[in-house]
Order: sequence, then C-alpha cells, then structure tokens
Amino acid sequence: MTPLLITLLIVAGIALLIVIGYLNNVVENSKLERARLKLDLADRVRRCGEITETFPGQFMTAPLKLLLARLELNLTQRQLALDKHNAVFKARIAELEELIAQGERIPVNNPPCPIQTEAKAKDVRFLLEALHTQIVKATQDNVLPSAEGKQWVREIRHILVLLHIEFFNNLGQQALQQEQPGQARLAFERGVQYLRKQPEPKQYEEQLTYLEKLLARANAQVMDQMEPAENEQNELTEGLKTDEDETWKKRVIYD
Repeated sequence: MTPLLITLLIVAGIALLIVIGYLNNVVENSKLERARLKLDLADRVRRCGEITETFPGQFMTAPLKLLLARLELNLTQRQLALDKHNAVFKARIAELEELIAQGERIPVNNPPCPIQTEAKAKDVRFLLEALHTQIVKATQDNVLPSAEGKQWVREIRHILVLLHIEFFNNLGQQALQQEQPGQARLAFERGVQYLRKQPEPKQYEEQLTYLEKLLARANAQVMDQMEPAENEQNELTEGLKTDEDETWKKRVIYD
C-alpha cells in the first residue's frame, strides 16, 4: 500500500467521521426540536382550555368561545401530526369540530364571577394576557388572518376596560354598604380617572356618567360626616363654655 493511498484512506476516514458527526447532530437537533414543539403545543392547549373553562361568564361571549375552540383545534391537530396514533387527540379533535360546527350557537356555560377583590381582578387580567399571547401566536402561524387577529386584540382591550369598571364599581358599592364613604369615593374616583384616560372615552360615556354620579354621592356622604350636628356638644365646646363661665366669675370678683 503506497503512502498516497494511505493518506487518501486517512482523509476519507476523517471525512466520514465528520459526516457521521454532522448527521448525528442533525438527528439530535431534530429530536430536541420535536420535543420542544410537543411541550409548546401542550402548554398552548392547556392555556386555551384554562381560558375556556375559567373565564368569567359576564365577559365570555359566543364568538370568543368559538375562537378558543378554533385555536385549540389547530393546536390539537398539530399534536396529532407529531403523534399520529394518539386516541386522546383524535377524540378531542372530534369534540372540537362538533362545537365549531355550531357556529355562534356554541354553548356558553361559564358562570358569572363578580370582580370584588384586587386578587380576582388580577386573575382575570392574567387570563386576558394569556389570550392575547395565543392570538398573537395564532396570527404569526397564519391560523388567524391578520385583520381578525387585530380585531380580537381590540376586543381584549375592551374586556380589560369592562373588568376595571366592574372592579371599581363593586369596590365602591361594598364600601358604601359598610358605611365607609371615604373608601367608596376613592374607588369611584379611580374608576372615573381610568375611563377618562381611555383612547376612545366616548365608547364608555354611559359608564363614565354612572361612576361620576356614584362619586358625587360618596363625596356628599363624606362631607356630611365632616359637618358636626347643630346641637352636638363635644368635649371641646364644653371646655370652651367652662372657660367662659370662669372668666365671667373672675370679672365679677375683681371689678
């Protein structure tokens, strides 16, 4: 075997090792990407389901319910493409297709959930943020047309405003019932300021007028509490009367 042939064999062996290493790297990257995609799809399906099931009934509409079903259907179909024999995915796809076929007659069974605490308001806001993320991703994946995606983003902002209105109103009403007009005034004032800062305040003109009336009512109650009753005699007025009596007696003695 000549030195040239030995050199060629060595070079070929090195090239073969490089090719094998490259192919192994491609396979590993493909496995990692497949696993990452499975996790991402599972997480997005879970979030769609969470929004569908737990979103307060006063904000859930048939079009929104239908949108969530469409998003979940696409995600589940993509899951099935990665796991073609998964019976759970197949069954869920059949359920979603049946729901979507009903159009806006899709059942909306979410019970109303009053927004009476800041914690509850934050929970709903987190759901809205999760919904916004799902819509943006669906638009990027061409599942939703760009125009429809923008429309739903505007709808999310609208629901967020409604959430704040209900929160400030409930907070103020609770304070009034507990005879705390100062706290009520603060809640209604926050609501009025929030609505006045909206880009399209005319859209919420009716709600703004309502909160302004409640603010005026709470403010009047605060002012009433600050005014002492006409016949009210407190320690200060009694002290002043005592001082006046003593001064008069001294004048009688020393004059």
